[in-house]
Amino acid sequence: MSDERPAWSARKLLRAARAGTMATSAAGQPFASLVTPAAAPDLALLLLLSDLSEHTRHLRADPRCSLLVCGVAEGVNPQTAPRVSVAGVAETVVDAALKARFLNVHPYAALYAGFGDFALWRVRPMAGLYVGGFARAVRLRAGELVPDPAAVAAIAAAEADIMAHCNTDHIDALAAIAGTPGPWRMVTVDVDGFDLALAERVTRIHWPAPVGDAGDVRRELIRLARAARR
Repeated sequence: MSDERPAWSARKLLRAARAGTMATSAAGQPFASLVTPAAAPDLALLLLLSDLSEHTRHLRADPRCSLLVCGVAEGVNPQTAPRVSVAGVAETVVDAALKARFLNVHPYAALYAGFGDFALWRVRPMAGLYVGGFARAVRLRAGELVPDPAAVAAIAAAEADIMAHCNTDHIDALAAIAGTPGPWRMVTVDVDGFDLALAERVTRIHWPAPVGDAGDVRRELIRLARAARR
């Protein structure tokens, strides 16, 4: 098990997740389905769901739900994989910036994101359970799991400028950080890290610890680029 704080490990799993399992219920009967989450700056989980899906009908009747995302197992035993379950209440949201963020993380979804039966949903974490491996579980309150709101706001305000600067003036540095030739583009930045995209391939890069403002982001990007070029 990592020596990291469980909340930080859980947040990194949620930020990096490209697929997960959502549990809903219908008249008391549990139902699990595959979903493709993206994390908003404040760690709310974004889902692009079709009204034709069974789980969407469940959420409209009872918005309480849970999402499970998993990391990579240490060996053949899947129970050695780190994972986090998040409980929350789902709601539809009309927000162009959040929809753009979802599509930046899941660019293939642009093929159907404009269909009339699809809507963006948001699940705000109310509680979590982080398991760092076999028989290593830690319960997390929402206040322990979600990032500092002031830091979220500070970086969200600077996100567009940071991405424009990196994607215009530091393409080589992004490729060095990604570890493979580009051209890579920075498509998200937040308190916990950032996402790089190469066509429909999107990879998550974590900071070593949460950052608080745009100055911290700049310093971490310089550190990462220097380390990648050594």
